[in-house]
Amino acid sequence: MSLAPEAGGKAGYRAAIVGFLQERLQAKLDKLKPDDPQRDEVIASFAPDVWLASAAKRVEQIQAVTHSLKPIHPDARGTNLYVEPASLPPLAELGSHALGENFVGDVVGNAAALDVYKLLKLAVDGRSLLTALLVQDADALAALHADPAQAQALRDALVSLTQPRAEGPSSHTLAKQLYWMIGGDACVDADYALLAPLYATSLAHAVHAQVQEDRFGEANKAARQAKKERKAHDGVFHDYPGLAVQNMGGTKPQNISQLNSERRGMNYLLSSLPPQWKVSDQRLPTQADSVFTHYFGGRPLVRQTVQALRRYLESDPAATMDARDQRKELMDVLVDEMVAMAAELEQTLTPGWTLNDPRFSQLNPDEQCWLDPLRAELPEEEDFAERWLAMEWPDAIGQRFGNWLNARLEGGLTFSEVEFRAWKKELLTDEDGFAVQLRERRTRIRAARKGVTP
Repeated sequence: MSLAPEAGGKAGYRAAIVGFLQERLQAKLDKLKPDDPQRDEVIASFAPDVWLASAAKRVEQIQAVTHSLKPIHPDARGTNLYVEPASLPPLAELGSHALGENFVGDVVGNAAALDVYKLLKLAVDGRSLLTALLVQDADALAALHADPAQAQALRDALVSLTQPRAEGPSSHTLAKQLYWMIGGDACVDADYALLAPLYATSLAHAVHAQVQEDRFGEANKAARQAKKERKAHDGVFHDYPGLAVQNMGGTKPQNISQLNSERRGMNYLLSSLPPQWKVSDQRLPTQADSVFTHYFGGRPLVRQTVQALRRYLESDPAATMDARDQRKELMDVLVDEMVAMAAELEQTLTPGWTLNDPRFSQLNPDEQCWLDPLRAELPEEEDFAERWLAMEWPDAIGQRFGNWLNARLEGGLTFSEVEFRAWKKELLTDEDGFAVQLRERRTRIRAARKGVTP
């Protein structure tokens, strides 16, 4: 049997209703044999006027809500509320009001009558049938029945599911209740109001949808994979530390609410633990005129390498190829640590940190060029970019590095001028670290000053 939609101004909602009933009818017929005597009775029960009349009676068994009592305790009995978020006062804190017009209402009550609410959720041009009926939309009313009086009666019955089912507000011994002081005397009972918190089910559903997308959406999968492989990624990686899941309803989540059933009882609980203070492993060269003074030498591997070099020189090694190789190996460790230190500061601090942060204003200008190279790409830093591109500072860095190393080799084990120049040259021509970094930076900064992509 085909239930064809009617024409006219009510065609949108009428077509949606007819399509909804046709789909449910077909599901029933698919379970019956072609010669089953109940087929005609089932078909007749899904005629729009018949089904809507039945729905108007069964709607008393359910209630539309945005704030529900059932999630507090499944056996609690009391008031549920349906309050459209847009009608709530705006607050700075996160709450149901933040949903605005974009929210999903919930429904509680007899699970066998949930099909009535599914009908009311049918949307035409982004507006649900329930919302249209609440504002007395003429097309929605006409879609219910050809007789205006009958349509109005059906409308009144259907929208009643948004109203409290009791005469006045009520709570229950299994519900949460707390006394809130509204007066000035803690010893006077009248200075307290009894509050009965409800579960913000529409907000919880929106939070669940967002967390699901953030955790399992394709965009976050790509970001997670890039993080795992330590690759650059343009997107944002979302994570929810300490996330917990509260399951409501057990094997029958529909007994709590419709939305709870759609989530299979899953409700996310965001961590509300206070932050734990952790001392950062990364120190910063604050109030220093040089990173070599204390900062660089304080790195564990640098400290160990300098000690190893001191012991090696104290042994008075012979001038052999093996001795030179061992010394070069120790030098390579120090150069690698210099490159690593510069990279860590660049990743930790915002470009221009040597200019905008008073903690670093004392840092030597040559070291500013070395450690804050992205400052040269800022449009307003033309003088800094020119100084950087002049490339006089790398030689100065090599000089400062050599001076620092000689100072750390206590007991007169300093390098000769010839050795000093050799070490400085090795620093500036290192093909795996500092020199390669210089060439890459120079290309980028020149391109940035010209306004092109390197």
